[in-house]
Amino acid sequence: MRRREFIQATAAAWAALGLPRAESAPSAPQVFKAAVIGHTGRGNYGHGLEMLFDGRPGVSVVAVADLDAAGRVAAQKRTRALRAYADYHEMLERERPDLVSVAPRWTDQHHAMVGSALRAGAHVYCEKPFTRTLAEADELVALAARTGRRIAIAHQSRVAPPVLELKRRLADGLIGDLLEIRAWGKQDRRAGGEDLVVLGTHQFDLVRFLAGDPLWCSARILQAGRDATAAQVRPATEDVGPVVGDEIDADFALPAGVTFRFSSRAKAAATTGPWGMDLIGTKGRVRVLHDFYPQVLLGRRMGGTAAEGAFGWHPIPGDATALASAAERTVTAGNRRVVDDWLLAIAERRDPVCSGHSGLKSLEMIHAVFAAGMSRTRVSLPLAKRGHPLVG
Repeated sequence: MRRREFIQATAAAWAALGLPRAESAPSAPQVFKAAVIGHTGRGNYGHGLEMLFDGRPGVSVVAVADLDAAGRVAAQKRTRALRAYADYHEMLERERPDLVSVAPRWTDQHHAMVGSALRAGAHVYCEKPFTRTLAEADELVALAARTGRRIAIAHQSRVAPPVLELKRRLADGLIGDLLEIRAWGKQDRRAGGEDLVVLGTHQFDLVRFLAGDPLWCSARILQAGRDATAAQVRPATEDVGPVVGDEIDADFALPAGVTFRFSSRAKAAATTGPWGMDLIGTKGRVRVLHDFYPQVLLGRRMGGTAAEGAFGWHPIPGDATALASAAERTVTAGNRRVVDDWLLAIAERRDPVCSGHSGLKSLEMIHAVFAAGMSRTRVSLPLAKRGHPLVG
């Protein structure tokens, strides 16, 4: 890809995200060499993360690495990678890619994989949650800063058009002054601790984007109706680190007097509805139904007085993002939007919107819930202890 074509393409992506654009961008490589790291049977390839570069101009997938032989063959076929390796270290050494997708859903290898890719000179797109501990995340963010590499995290909702439009509408006073955010997980078989880790990472990333960094957290964690104990800490069904509890209620203090509450209780799923959050203001409320392309609805009363009218959820008047095609609502499109911004961030030498730092801060909120719930005390953020709060 020539420099002029690159700048035109990235400028279009920047405008589509509705975000401010730098005055100029430095030259980009004519072609980015891309590689994929997965591990079949140990986190696999996340939400389509092996296909990040499929059909993207200016990017050539040179290799894929997977320790599992059958998985490696299948991944090479899907990605049309030129070469395949059992050992990702060997792949990074031989190929020296510009871009690497660290795809496993499990977090147990994220620190090693991302770190190896950064040291090999690559920019990295990593599946969420970012790492198992804050110490690991701290190290990777610092390493990226030292090497001038850019980490992007697969928090697709952050750059989804409905969320960007909601951010703009909130600033314009759609619901008045924001007072409170209430979020709930999927509350399925993973309800409680695992729901908090696997899906809370998306929720907390959006809360930070819409309302700022939390100041402190308090929480209650229950197991079978009783306060959870250290003896009940267990591995998650997916290897995303230790978890505890089958019911969680957590409260965060946000800037400007805003309160945020996160809940995950299997027995509440029928009444809270689909995975999402409510934003409550002085003049109204908004509901965000979470997905790779979230649905944003305005709560209002129809007919009668404010006290008598039937309350319901309706599209926000004038919100063109509600008319998006089915293709724009897919995980493929969600990943594409994050990659658009990631590549532009590389060109402009800035952090991506879905940055490694943002991934770290989302993980910190998750760990704050565990720390507060198990100690039964309020904890301040940023957390002083950077190890896992359920270990040791």
